[in-house]
Amino acid sequence: MKIGLIGLPLTGKTTVFNLLTASKVATGIFSGKTQTNIGTARVPDIRIDFLSNLYKPKKTTYAQIEFVDVAGLTASAEGQKSGAAKFLNDVRNCDALVHVLRAFQSSQVVHVNEVINPGKDLETVELELLFADLEVIDKRIERLKNGKKITKENAEELGLLEKCYAVLEEGGAMLDVKLTEQERISLRNYAFLTEKPRLAVVNLDEQQFQAKDYPNRTELQGLCHEKNIPLLEISALMELEICDLDEADKNLFIEDLGMTETGIELLSRSVYEHMGLISFFTVGEDEVKAWTIARDLSAKEAAGKIHSDIERGFIRAEVVKYKDLAELGNMAKVKEKGLFRLEGKEYQVEDGDIINFRFNV
Repeated sequence: MKIGLIGLPLTGKTTVFNLLTASKVATGIFSGKTQTNIGTARVPDIRIDFLSNLYKPKKTTYAQIEFVDVAGLTASAEGQKSGAAKFLNDVRNCDALVHVLRAFQSSQVVHVNEVINPGKDLETVELELLFADLEVIDKRIERLKNGKKITKENAEELGLLEKCYAVLEEGGAMLDVKLTEQERISLRNYAFLTEKPRLAVVNLDEQQFQAKDYPNRTELQGLCHEKNIPLLEISALMELEICDLDEADKNLFIEDLGMTETGIELLSRSVYEHMGLISFFTVGEDEVKAWTIARDLSAKEAAGKIHSDIERGFIRAEVVKYKDLAELGNMAKVKEKGLFRLEGKEYQVEDGDIINFRFNV
């Protein structure tokens, strides 16, 4: 899974990136740099921890999320389509986007708009996503209209793009355009930004985190609810400082602050829920591994996530529920209780399933 971190300058976006990926990218006053940072985060999962301790495999593989941190976006000048389009191109191939919004106070780091208002910042960046999509559509429409010959396929594409443009021009998003499934598939290569799932992370200072309050919180919550954007609250700098402590002090601070989840745990869980994703597991002496799939995928389709040959030659799936194995302690007891099941190709895989696929090619 690939997730893009987007936001205005001086929101602590790269600090969030460092926290999630354990990177050491330099942060500081915005200097107009345009570099993109890429890093990978392991998705914490106590189920993998348990299975790894149980099987003691040669290799343990957690689910992973790749994060792409683009430079801070500058709002478009009047009359421009998108001043941020060149930065946003780096996140077009991401599966989801995360708005990093600033709530923290700092006399050393002045907000680019001088006033801290995360809701307004969210609207500004959402508008940039819209402008960037409009620019892509506009250029393609112009190219099609100026072509020497317009084929039947070109004419269909042109009509479809003009339909999309009309909705976006009125302030809608690609998700608002009424399209058939086939039409959406035909537009997939455009990787429209306003069609992607989006989440918001509001970056707090330690005092705000402890108080569970910050400027314009109620307004931001209402806006995120209206746009169906899950809202998460973290203090990236505080968490980074905690990460540098030894284990005993770290646990003490976490308990004192009342933290129940780290930033990566909170974000990964929210991403999975918002995007309708689940994990199933394969286990053995060689490897214990988490596989991320869409909810309601069939056993045969899930097998294809491991290898196309397994899907093609699918015979059956041997399924054990994680909770049963965790409660009983070993596979032998699971089988004794009759909780080891054989499932066919249409079985819908559930979160936490431990599966061994039988196949023949």
